[in-house]
Amino acid sequence: MNIQRDAYQKLLEWKGRVNRKPLILRGARQVGKTTLIRQFAKEFGNYIELNLEREIDSNLFKADDVNKVLNAAYLLKGIAPNNKPTLLFLDEIQESPKAIQLLRYFYEEKPDLYVIAAGSLLEFTLNKVSSFPVGRVEYLYLHPLSFEEYLGAIKQTEAIKASHNIPIPDYAHSVLLNQFHEYAIVGGMPEVVNRYIKDKNLAVLANIYNALWQSYKDDVEKYAKNDTEKKVMRHIISSAPNNIDRIKFEGFGNSNYRSREVGEALRALSLAKIIQLIYPTTSLNPPLEPNLRKSPRLQFLDTGMLNNILLLQGDMIGVNDLNDFYRGKIIHHLVCQELISTYNNQTYLPHFWVREKKDTSSEVDLIYQHGKYLIPVEVKSGKQGRLRSLHQFIENTNHPYAIRLYAGEFSVEKHKTPTGKAYLLMNMPYFLGAKIPEYAEYLIKNYPKLH
Repeated sequence: MNIQRDAYQKLLEWKGRVNRKPLILRGARQVGKTTLIRQFAKEFGNYIELNLEREIDSNLFKADDVNKVLNAAYLLKGIAPNNKPTLLFLDEIQESPKAIQLLRYFYEEKPDLYVIAAGSLLEFTLNKVSSFPVGRVEYLYLHPLSFEEYLGAIKQTEAIKASHNIPIPDYAHSVLLNQFHEYAIVGGMPEVVNRYIKDKNLAVLANIYNALWQSYKDDVEKYAKNDTEKKVMRHIISSAPNNIDRIKFEGFGNSNYRSREVGEALRALSLAKIIQLIYPTTSLNPPLEPNLRKSPRLQFLDTGMLNNILLLQGDMIGVNDLNDFYRGKIIHHLVCQELISTYNNQTYLPHFWVREKKDTSSEVDLIYQHGKYLIPVEVKSGKQGRLRSLHQFIENTNHPYAIRLYAGEFSVEKHKTPTGKAYLLMNMPYFLGAKIPEYAEYLIKNYPKLH
């Protein structure tokens, strides 16, 4: 079945712009880039798809003239040129630096042609292309399915409508919570979601996830610069799922690898969007700046895949509060994934806050910047008195706003820190993680500063 992606609307907007540029679709392997463009192709009279991993397709770009390339593509695909709108899709474009360079000339010389490029390992190529068409291309980022896209895939349109209300109505809470728990188990990889919709059998998903994870392991050789980095990457990708707390590069995963070796390998895997580095900040007020000298967390492409690697899916069935499961690490990871999914026009990674002193340390799960405020976000159940680190942040920042994500219902409460500073705590169901930006706006607009 075809899953409707939020990015489809972005593609339609791109199609309708007069000053449209060639579009580069970015994202990790198997998040649905090719499927999305094939669906989008139905909006056009002509569709030409070239996979540049195939020699017969990549050979077209030996020519320097985009008109010759386009005429050869029409001929190769058996399409007679006409006046109908034409979409040219260059898949796996990282295999042809020449094709990347020619995007500039498609923009300048063929403004009526619609051009989209995509590639699983594109991040490694873009910085190495001489004469990269800076300013003559635009980008769209595709992620695993968000919770809202998952609801659309399972035909829960009423649940989607209810989730668009701010604040969310009480009657929708239990339904959305149960569906979110299902999403947490299944994950957001399109192939897995399609199979689950077809069979409703969690047991069959393990084989698909194992195959996906193995494909990422096999790709290691494409990322590595040399044999040593290849070995380091293999170790990291095998041991990383067991290290979802903050990490140290030196000796990562009980190895003898040096900090520099691990750092370079992790940064390469981060470029591939498989395992990304989430760095903390020590900022209390804007600008929000990551502190690269402090230990980061690891963020995996998809929480469902992580659950499968850790063999957690069976234990998650029937869990009422994901904060009580696996020390709250899975729900925290999924909230980060949801927040990342809301950004499809730019690269975005969330940050968390730390204050580390000799005899004490504090850590807030997430920091979200909304305008002139850095808002602390805790993913935690229990009474507000347990939010010690959040209180320390609030006491030292320039505003009274805080957010807590938990399994309970929406509410806004007035509290005081131990030193007496008044603040507003907005409690949000954790299935609304992707809506933190909208809810932060709601909180600040409807609850003025306390005096």
